[in-house]
Amino acid sequence: MNAAASTATSDGREINRRSFLYVTTAAAGAVGTAAAAWPLIDQMNPDAYVRAARDLMEVDLAQLQPAEQRVVHWRNLPIFVVRRTLEMLQAMQDETFVAQLYDAASQTRQQPSYAKNWHRSIDPTYAVLVGVCTHIPCIPTYYGKASLFSMASGYQCPCCATHYDPAGRAYAGLSRYNLAVPPYSFSGPLKILLGQNATDERFSLQSVERI
Repeated sequence: MNAAASTATSDGREINRRSFLYVTTAAAGAVGTAAAAWPLIDQMNPDAYVRAARDLMEVDLAQLQPAEQRVVHWRNLPIFVVRRTLEMLQAMQDETFVAQLYDAASQTRQQPSYAKNWHRSIDPTYAVLVGVCTHIPCIPTYYGKASLFSMASGYQCPCCATHYDPAGRAYAGLSRYNLAVPPYSFSGPLKILLGQNATDERFSLQSVERI
């Protein structure tokens, strides 16, 4: 082999070696960048609470009459919205009646903290409840006042006979869980927004114990 050929071969090997090092270094750098970026990318993926918050539904209460119930469907669930009367609210606080409730103080996690009160809602006038019995998956029947089927206004499950008061508190039946309260807020004086919490609480229906 002459000197010129030897030099060309040597140069070719050197070029190939440099190319290999460049490719290897670039690949390692890309992996390192991807590894460093992964926590940021993962943070950008919305969690269940954020995804649920995107599924919003506004309900207009302007035409809702006293003691009237409206049923809307949100996230494939029936949602009961009731305009409670003064008589309903007074009956809900009667000591004799309260003594019959299984979870009068809403200690079981069936509602967000902003609905953990005697009326289980933001505004006492309006009930917002998931309309599914917490003992068996039936839709409770609403009674705006006492009837042959219900000793008071509220609900009765046609499948297990559990009674719920106008706040969805269980009594006189098989279920020991109150009806769930969905995440919601007021978007106007007479409008509620299902799916958006009234506070910065990260509450969704995944948070409840029974639905």
